[in-house]
Amino acid sequence: MSVFNYQQRNTIILVSIIVLGCFLLYALSTIFSSILGAIVLFVIFRPLYLYLTEKRRWNQTLSALLIIFSSLIVIVIPFLLLSFMMIDKIISIRSSALPIQTWVNKIDAMAGTSLNQPHLAENTMQKLGAYATDLFPSLLGSAANIILTLLVLYFILFFMFVQLREFEAGLLRYAPFSEQHALKFAVALRNSTYSNVLGQGIISLIQGILLANGFWIVGIPDPIFWGVVATFISFLPVVGAPTLSIPAGIYLMLLDHTWKGIGIMIYGLLFIGNLDHVLRLTINKRIANTHPVISIIGVFIGLPLFGILGLVFGPVLLSYFILMIEIYETNRLAADRLERVRATPDGL
Repeated sequence: MSVFNYQQRNTIILVSIIVLGCFLLYALSTIFSSILGAIVLFVIFRPLYLYLTEKRRWNQTLSALLIIFSSLIVIVIPFLLLSFMMIDKIISIRSSALPIQTWVNKIDAMAGTSLNQPHLAENTMQKLGAYATDLFPSLLGSAANIILTLLVLYFILFFMFVQLREFEAGLLRYAPFSEQHALKFAVALRNSTYSNVLGQGIISLIQGILLANGFWIVGIPDPIFWGVVATFISFLPVVGAPTLSIPAGIYLMLLDHTWKGIGIMIYGLLFIGNLDHVLRLTINKRIANTHPVISIIGVFIGLPLFGILGLVFGPVLLSYFILMIEIYETNRLAADRLERVRATPDGL
């Protein structure tokens, strides 16, 4: 006869599950970006997969492979190319091969005269270059790490699609809340992902293109590079691409192009800045609305964990966390109401 009763055995099993789960999570920490990336791509491309397999009656394997290839061409490869472009420029800045050396010299001359700090701009650029380089740990590593991350990501994504119904049924079965709340959570999860990835991605891309065009018109060196920079920092709702027009305007004024400097600042702060608000309102009506505070805090959470990918993954993770809190609060209130009903005579 066992020395443990049923309840004690269940408790021991639960503790064992928690301990083993913690070990597994720690072991999977190195591929966490692959897992999160697979979830994001699954949420984005799920409607397309269902359309191909259920409405067009395409083969499931073929549809999954088509989506994987499409996401590589449309999302992953362009992002990697832009990131490597950023790395090349950052390395050139850190090695003092500055494409904006004239700008730096002008600012240093003015700072030396008025502030008694003749190397202010040069030192600042070096610090910014060192900080920016730290944002690309996954890309500055070996090519093997990048390939491994993508292989794990797409391996997970492939089976999430091919076994979609089984995967979703398993999530509903083991979800820590009711099926009704699980479905609501799935909708909120989709909206949050669309807002943080698709919505913000479209806004950032448009701002980067507009800023690059403006810089090209007024003669700023390397307008494409600064357009890429603007695309990345546009994920920060408070900073955004329009702020780059301020140092650009100062640079032009230091070169005695006063009206061009004023023009690029007006173009950036007024035109691109106001267009940013219009785009956010338009896209948020069609997709979902992510509060700017979530975006900012999420970026600061994501950058140390994922590098430059944290611009996307950070806000997504924080949004998922807040959704879990909302579901928990809903469950708690429902349990409280049920308890009050049971405690009331005749259920009244």
